Order: sequence, then structure tokens, then C-alpha cells
Amino acid sequence: MANDKVQLFEDQPIRTAWVEDEEEWYFSVVDVVQALTESADGRKYWNKLKQRLKEEGSQLVTNCHQLKMRSPKDGKRYSTDVANAEQLLRIIQSIPSQKAEPFKMWLAQVDRERIEEVIDPELTTDKKTYNAQCKVMIVIKK
Repeated sequence: MANDKVQLFEDQPIRTAWVEDEEEWYFSVVDVVQALTESADGRKYWNKLKQRLKEEGSQLVTNCHQLKMRSPKDGKRYSTDVANAEQLLRIIQSIPSQKAEPFKMWLAQVDRERIEEVIDPELTTDKKTYNAQCKVMIVIKK
């Protein structure tokens, strides 16, 4: 069972899922590609990159799998190409982007936060309380 969550990298939404059985984060490859390339259509960029990697005989594309994730457009859940952190780092190497290094640091931060939450479950509760308070403050300001 996956626990979906949208996380922000430089104001770009990245759909993520924590897969409890594997104790690992998975990231929407399309969202990551979109954030790194700033292309109008991250899906098209990913499809071309995926095709090129297959032609080169890369096992990377074969190792990526799909999870159902909520679409930001209509809220419905669709099968989406996802990659874990290790796979994502390999994909990033194939994308010429100045944002690659900052993204790698963000990726490490996401993993570190999850490890801290596992060690101290109160952090999860504190974070949820903080986020709820922020949402209330935003609504009040409007």
C-alpha cells in the first residue's frame, strides 16, 4: 500500500508515494522531469527520454514501474511511471539541467525527513499540526 503525498521542489509539485512494504519513497518521473527541464510537457520529454534509453539498452527504464497517483489536473488516480531515489539519480544524469544538483539535495532531504519520522513518530504529528495551522492562517488572511 502506497501513501501518496505531494512535495514541493522549488515551488514545483512532485507527486511522491511512500511504499510501506518496501520502506521506500517513489517519485513521479514525469513531475521530476517537468521540474528539471521546465518543459511545457514533462510527459512528452519523459517519453522521448525513455525511448532513447531503451534504444541504448538501458535497464533503467525496465526497472521503473508504475503506481496509481492522483492527477493534479482532475484529481483522479492514474498509473504513473515512478522511480525510487536510486533510479531517479540515474535518470537525472540523462537530463541536462542546472537544477540537477539542487534536486539531488532535495531528494536527500526528503529521505532524511522520512528516516527521522520513523525514528521519532512525534515529528510526523508535529509536522501535520504545523501544516494545519499554516493552512488555517492562509485561509484567515484571504
